[in-house]
Amino acid sequence: MSSRINAPKVGGRSNRVVITGLGAITPLAVGAQPSFERMIRGDNGIGTITRIDVEANATKIAGEVRGTVLQIEAHFDRMQLKRLDPFSQLGVIAAREAAADAGLDMASAHFDASRCGVILGTGIGGIEGILAQHTVITASGPRRVTPFFVPNIMSNALAGNVAIEFGLEGPCYATSSACASSGHALGLAMREIRNGYADVMLAGGAETATNPLCLAGFNQIKALSTRNDAPELASRPFDRDRDGFVIGEGAGILVLESETHALARGARIYCELAGFGQSDDAGHITAPDATAVKPARALSHAIRDAGLNVDEVDYVNAHGTSTMLNDAMETLAIKVAMGEEAAARTAISSTKSMIGHLIGAASAVEAVVTALTLQRGVAHPTRNLDNPDVENGCDLDYIPGSAREKPFRAALSNSFGFGGHNVSLAFRRWD
Repeated sequence: MSSRINAPKVGGRSNRVVITGLGAITPLAVGAQPSFERMIRGDNGIGTITRIDVEANATKIAGEVRGTVLQIEAHFDRMQLKRLDPFSQLGVIAAREAAADAGLDMASAHFDASRCGVILGTGIGGIEGILAQHTVITASGPRRVTPFFVPNIMSNALAGNVAIEFGLEGPCYATSSACASSGHALGLAMREIRNGYADVMLAGGAETATNPLCLAGFNQIKALSTRNDAPELASRPFDRDRDGFVIGEGAGILVLESETHALARGARIYCELAGFGQSDDAGHITAPDATAVKPARALSHAIRDAGLNVDEVDYVNAHGTSTMLNDAMETLAIKVAMGEEAAARTAISSTKSMIGHLIGAASAVEAVVTALTLQRGVAHPTRNLDNPDVENGCDLDYIPGSAREKPFRAALSNSFGFGGHNVSLAFRRWD
């Protein structure tokens, strides 16, 4: 490892950014590839919540990870479990997978620690630690609160812990923009590399918000599905019978690398992360811009930033939350950004139809999915799309039924968060 201080090597868009490592934990599986395999089959990862008591909650379903597909204790020793809030635990596990997948080895001459960094997002952060220690202080007083409380629950804890885990000394911070959090992390990490300040960045996010308080809060704004009797049918983006989103938990981490650096070390490349667009509605704190003009700017900026034209975009991984307002708005945003003709021929699918909404981790997991879609030439279907909500404008090709095979050339992945935060990422197939 080198401790020398380096100035940026090159600036501008001459530094193409590629994806060389993937890591994910989803309600379907531990691992990026196993999760994607199940998505291609259209499998369901949503069920009745079993880990906690939600009898009093209106919503009793979620896309759980802990205690279902993942046994946390198998990945950490007792001290590590004390020092890591659950959202950091998931993020660190996903980061380990991504780093191994990319062949990230800081002892190798290929890597300069000062030029390797971390940007990770979370929408809610250490809410589980906050709830746990509130119980402690209420029952036993302030002296019983753990000294790990503050460093565990802060939103930047995940980024800091991943940097510590791998010895990454470059840019390191957290992003928090609700459901767009890890989308912002990926876009900003791409810029660090493109502008010559880093060779390698770990970017993505993690979230663990499946608790009674978060469920109650989302229920109070009528955002969640209450289809408790049929959880496998609850998440149904773009369908006329949708009644809200299903909350999920998980993590997604991607290793981003300059093309030059990746080729020099012989890395396997999944695809190029080619563009990043963002905007804000500056309107309502929870409801999206119904005209879709402001969200569409994020898509247009991503396409332009990538140097693409709309005819090259063959696939969109939609935000696709399964809410009445979002699905109609996003469909319109795609039409506004791409034009009616290009939008009509573009394949679109919602990952949330199978795993629910991972809040701050959603963008990252969906970026993992988009990268694999381009690499493998197959896009997963939108589950539970039985009757497209054409009357409310949901009339595009959302890949109902079964997976779609095609040599997709370029793709967008969209994220829209409370606060009016809009992010779109553009990806290009690597040939």
